[in-house]
Amino acid sequence: MAVIEYFYAAHSAYAYIGSKLLSEIAGRAGARIDHRPFDWHRVVAANGPGRINTLTPGRRAYFSGREIERWAEYRGVEIIAGRMPTHHDNDIGLPNRMLIAGVLEGADVDALAHRMLEAHWRYDADLADAGTLSRLGGEAGVNAGLLLAAASSPEVQAIYDANTAEAIERSVFGSPCYFVDGDMFYGQDHLELVARAVETPFSGTWPRPDAQ
Repeated sequence: MAVIEYFYAAHSAYAYIGSKLLSEIAGRAGARIDHRPFDWHRVVAANGPGRINTLTPGRRAYFSGREIERWAEYRGVEIIAGRMPTHHDNDIGLPNRMLIAGVLEGADVDALAHRMLEAHWRYDADLADAGTLSRLGGEAGVNAGLLLAAASSPEVQAIYDANTAEAIERSVFGSPCYFVDGDMFYGQDHLELVARAVETPFSGTWPRPDAQ
C-alpha cells in the first residue's frame, strides 16, 4: 500500500483547504495517509522564511489573506470571510497531540483532522479549548475523552517532539507538507503532483545534494 506522509499543524489554513482533496487522492489510489502533526512554530523558526508577524503588512495580507481566499474558492472550501480565525494564535499543542493519540489508538484520524481544520477555519472554533476538542471528536466519531487523556501522556509528547525534529531534519518549512516515497511536496497547491506521484513517481530524487 502506498503511503502519503502528511506533516501539518492542526490550525493550518492550507492543510484545511487541501484536506478533502488529500483524502480523495488517497482513496482513489488505495493509499494510507500517515498523519505527522508537528510544532509549527519550531519548524518555521528552523526552516521557514520568518515569523508571519515580521512580514510587511502587504506580504502578510497576501499570503495569509488573499491567497487563502482564492485557494478556498478554487477548491470549493468554505472559510471565514475576510479575516483570520479569532483564536488562531492560541497554542495548538493539544489538538496536535490529540491527533497523534488518535493514530496510536487506531481512530479515524482522517475524519478528526478534517473536522478540526474545518471547525477552525469555517466556524471559528478555538482548538486550544478541551471542551471544543471533545465536541469535535464526537462529531468525527472518535472517543474524544480517551484521546484527550492520552494527548497529555509522555508517549504522545515524545512522538510530537520526534515529528517536529524529523520535519526540521527533512527540510519541511511550513504546513502542509507531503512526502511520497521520500519525495517532498510543499503546500496543498501541489496535491495534483502528489496524486501523480502516488501512481507514478517523478524522476530525480529528494533531497537534492544542494539541499544538504
